[in-house]
Amino acid sequence: MTTPSVAPPASGVAGSRFAVVGNPENRRVSLFADAVRAAGLPGPRVVAWSDVLLEGGADFASDEIVRVDSPGENPEVDRLLRGATDPTRVEGSARWYARFTAALRTLRGGIRLDDPDDLAVLFDKRACHGVLDAAGVPVPTSPTSGPGGAPVRGWDDVRALMREHRMPRLFVKPAHGSSASGVLAVEAGGGRIRATTSVELAADGTLYNSLRVRRYDSERDIATIVDALAPDGLHLERWVPKASQHGRAADLRVVVVGGRATHAVVRTSRTPLTNLHLGGSRGDLAVARDAVGGAGSRWSDVLEVCERAAACFPRTLCVGVDLLPAIGWRRAFVGEVNAFGDLLPRLTGLPGSGAEGLDTYAAQVRAALREPAPPGELHPPRPAASGRAPRGPYRTGTSHA
Repeated sequence: MTTPSVAPPASGVAGSRFAVVGNPENRRVSLFADAVRAAGLPGPRVVAWSDVLLEGGADFASDEIVRVDSPGENPEVDRLLRGATDPTRVEGSARWYARFTAALRTLRGGIRLDDPDDLAVLFDKRACHGVLDAAGVPVPTSPTSGPGGAPVRGWDDVRALMREHRMPRLFVKPAHGSSASGVLAVEAGGGRIRATTSVELAADGTLYNSLRVRRYDSERDIATIVDALAPDGLHLERWVPKASQHGRAADLRVVVVGGRATHAVVRTSRTPLTNLHLGGSRGDLAVARDAVGGAGSRWSDVLEVCERAAACFPRTLCVGVDLLPAIGWRRAFVGEVNAFGDLLPRLTGLPGSGAEGLDTYAAQVRAALREPAPPGELHPPRPAASGRAPRGPYRTGTSHA
């Protein structure tokens, strides 16, 4: 695979050096390293998550630009974070979250492309939903959102909240989950109830992640799954009926770099779960854009919703926003904001985004190398009537020692 070259940034290339905290064997680290080298710089220093967790942190030089990448897809790191010996098990996300957020604060020094406080919110769906809602970002209705959200101790609480908030169709999500792990799309009506999920319920009641999406029609089985997940924390959201493309449910993953929506992909599925690793497939972005209203102001408004969501996390360079277009493509809601939502190989930037010809990693390298913005001017204001001007340089923040 050829990595797109990074156009020369405004300034600051000479002497710049990167470091990345990640799993060295993971393709996320390799793709980012390729982008750094394509910018004419030495490859980044790679600090393994396993070393961070076993050695109580890591130190970075004051001039190192530090990217924190996903700790996923490594059985040993998963064991250190979740305490589980079987990486296919679903349970343990609360322990994972506590250890991950604690580990972030053991990264000392450097110029960070993320912020530990931002990441702590991004990996708590209840807190993230509350922050977005308070900022006026359109999100699905949720009774568990924010600090005043209702607790969910098990299936009985889910059933009660469904009745109280008139939500016969909703998503039940582990508060600290990712990649649709443990997510159930629940629909009730006519005396029946059904859940669509990738969770495999074993005969002994243990839960496993599966790449096969399945349906449960027994309320007893659904209750068993929810009761097993509840100790880790659960988040409930009203199920927004999605727009469709070619007869399949559709949503968008939009990557925002330095405050600007730079990359987008349509994800389609025959099930409510559109994740590509669960059998979803990439849709046609041009068709989606035309359905929204072409390349004009309505499409710009869609991208601006994603930028507004990213602006809630101003000290984190890049996030991936899951945008849920409602039926007819006339309204859109932010489902989630993902800290590590940039793994979209071979996808290049949107026209007019400033990232044309660049993949998501190259766009981040270029943004990180720009001249830091003055305090209080992380992103310049959007012009009132002259279209979408490029967002200004991203001001990185120092780590929390």
